[in-house]
Amino acid sequence: MKPFLRTQLARYAERLHELDFLLSREDIMQDMQQFLALSREHNEIGQIAGRFTRYRQIEADVATARDMLDDPDMAEMAEEEISNGEAELVKLEDELQRLLLPKDPDEGRPAFVEIRAGTGGDESALFAGDLARMYTRYAERQGWTVQVISESPSEIGGYKEIVLRMEGANSTDTNTGVYGTLMFESGGHRVQRVPATETQGRIHTSACTVAVMPEPDPAQAITLNPADLRIDTFRASGAGGQHINKTDSAVRVVHLPTGIVAECQDGRSQHSNKAKALQVLQARIQDKERSERAAKEAAMRKGLVGSGDRSDRIRTYNFPQGRLTDHRINLTLYKLTFVMDGDLSEVLQALRHAREAEQLAELEVND
Repeated sequence: MKPFLRTQLARYAERLHELDFLLSREDIMQDMQQFLALSREHNEIGQIAGRFTRYRQIEADVATARDMLDDPDMAEMAEEEISNGEAELVKLEDELQRLLLPKDPDEGRPAFVEIRAGTGGDESALFAGDLARMYTRYAERQGWTVQVISESPSEIGGYKEIVLRMEGANSTDTNTGVYGTLMFESGGHRVQRVPATETQGRIHTSACTVAVMPEPDPAQAITLNPADLRIDTFRASGAGGQHINKTDSAVRVVHLPTGIVAECQDGRSQHSNKAKALQVLQARIQDKERSERAAKEAAMRKGLVGSGDRSDRIRTYNFPQGRLTDHRINLTLYKLTFVMDGDLSEVLQALRHAREAEQLAELEVND
């Protein structure tokens, strides 16, 4: 284990002793708010300190086993204990490294996935539809629920813009919630393929932008001033039966200070659509603030993953070669058909591991 990690973990063990003392004090037990906050911290730190205690115990056991190698009667048993112990030490060190990394407080939240057609005209809109299907199929594999919040269909298929809401349990790929799993998908997605309308077989390049935004926590959501909002109602477009086209149930909300717009036409109730549109609006405002903070941080250090800037070209989908390339981590996979059908596991895992490596390097530098 690297010395800086051992130093960090020793601090957690010291803090656990401090928390044990604080939680035993009568004045703190009487202050329920402080007691609960310290209890949560104790639970989080206890997990790390407990694993570190286990790590040091196995280290000691392995050292003892090495001393037994010189004894012919004990050598075979010692070798087995050393082999098993070293394997567990590697596993525990990996767990401890991940536990030490700073976590996004929104990782466990549901997410809005916004896909917009960019350069490339009709082909870009078709690609936006393909991306929406890709994310939807991935969500289905994870057992998540997917809801279309708003959509602006293209005349020949696909979407000019579509907003999906996804909710569900932790992903089996990343052991985080929906936002924590998809958070690195924000950015520019480029496609290279021969459009169906191309008669001479020429490859065209088109692009879409994707923004993945955590659904705001009601307890922490920003307060929107009603005077800053303009709310319009209109008839929903697209499929939905007679009702959806006969009533002004769709809602569009404009945040006047920023010009940010959100709309919802999913439900039959204007009241329900307004509530969902306000949620999307809050998510977009918070995403704007998050992006501005990330831009300031990026000015000081250039990270490979995690800026979330939609102007960044993060990935290319090359259909003639069956190739997907993620430019941030130089990952190339020749399994595009499977990826477009929702098999995103390898890509998402690689992105998370790359981000964790960045964070670990930052911890080492700042230690």
